[in-house]
Amino acid sequence: MTRMLSVTLAVLLLANPAFADRADKKRAKIQKTRAEVLEQLYQEQPSTRREIKKAVGYGVFSNIGINLIFLSAGGGNGVVHDNKSGKDTYMKMASAGLGIGLGVKDFRGVFVFHTREALDRFINYGWDFAGQADAAAKSGDKGGEGSLAVTVVNGVSLYQLTKTGLALQATLQGTKYWRDKKLN
Repeated sequence: MTRMLSVTLAVLLLANPAFADRADKKRAKIQKTRAEVLEQLYQEQPSTRREIKKAVGYGVFSNIGINLIFLSAGGGNGVVHDNKSGKDTYMKMASAGLGIGLGVKDFRGVFVFHTREALDRFINYGWDFAGQADAAAKSGDKGGEGSLAVTVVNGVSLYQLTKTGLALQATLQGTKYWRDKKLN
C-alpha cells in the first residue's frame, strides 16, 4: 500500500505543470551556463574548440567549493553532451577532500571525453579522484587565477575556470557525479 501511494505521488508530481516548469527552468539555466563556460574556455584556450568538436563528448559542470584548513567540500550540477547522438544527460555532483586550504570558489569544470568508454563510464558511474593545487582571487572580470588539475580517469581531459572566489589550496579530492533523475 505504501509503495503504491509513493508511486502515485511521484506520478502526480511529475505530471504537475509547476514541477515541469521548474525542471525546464533548471535545464535552461544549465544550458545557459554551458554556453557561457564554453565561450570563456574558447576565448582563453582557442584550441579547445577543435578538441571538443573532435571528442566523443564533453561535460560542463558548475561547482561551489569551500576549503576550511584541512577539509574541502563542494557541490553543483551540469550536463554531459554526447557528440555522436546529440543527447544531453543532466547530472549532479558532490565532492569532499583533504589537504591544506582556505577559501570559497565558484568554478566551472569542462570534461572532454576522448573515448566512448570514458564517456559511458562517467555517465553510468561518475567517479573522479583528483589532485589539485590552486590559487584564485577573482570577481567577475577582475583578478586572476592559476590552477593545475589532474584527473586520473583515462581518456578524459579536464579544464577548470574560476568564475569568482578567493582560495588557496592543495587538496586530494574525490568527486561523485550522478544522473539528475528530475531533469533527465
